[in-house]
Amino acid sequence: MNTEARIGLIIPSSNRLTEPQFHAYAPPGVGIHVTRLRMTGKWRKPFSELKGPLAEAAAAISDAKPGVIVFHCTANSMENGLAGEAAMVETVQSASGCPTITTAQAIREAFTYCAIKKLVLISPYVKPTNEHEVSYLAEAGFTVVHELGLGLETDGYGAVTPEEWIKVVMENTRPEADGYFLSCTNTRMIEAIDELERELGKPVINSNQATLWACLKKLGIRHTDKRLGRLLASG
Repeated sequence: MNTEARIGLIIPSSNRLTEPQFHAYAPPGVGIHVTRLRMTGKWRKPFSELKGPLAEAAAAISDAKPGVIVFHCTANSMENGLAGEAAMVETVQSASGCPTITTAQAIREAFTYCAIKKLVLISPYVKPTNEHEVSYLAEAGFTVVHELGLGLETDGYGAVTPEEWIKVVMENTRPEADGYFLSCTNTRMIEAIDELERELGKPVINSNQATLWACLKKLGIRHTDKRLGRLLASG
């Protein structure tokens, strides 16, 4: 293994799916290292209270010497707009000394790469969480033409099958959309990307897919995986 290529992930403590997905889809030789932070569900707190634990988590994951660290939670990285996201990045970078991105930043970069300006947002979230994401994306220059959140409890996110996500998306298509955004790091959405792109004829971006792609770019690693749609079709 090339031990120089490492990704450090700071994920919500309840997240069960990021680790297996990163291990399944990352190219050989890329180390995936994870630390957890109580930041969602009953542990949800404002950034002023999260900042200290976030700095501790960043310092801890930096001991693994990752080439990039990700604050890896879609909703939390978007919740307080671009300024709030920048504060999170600054906290992690200062505590770790490592290059840092957020899930939200990775998603923005993926939208730009795939020429997505207008999009449909699909998530497992409750309505207020979707609204925060719509607001963040608008501030970043993207237009959500339609959004749907399933209103699930956090523990239920992973129970939705890829086939069910495909059905939900196909019931919420919009011809004016340039692409589709499947938001959340703790779902099986990533398994639906390939079939959805064939059905829709448009790019599909998911939180874990976009973050892996953005990390590999930061590490200077070319990687092709047709399971992950247009975003990773050409390395």
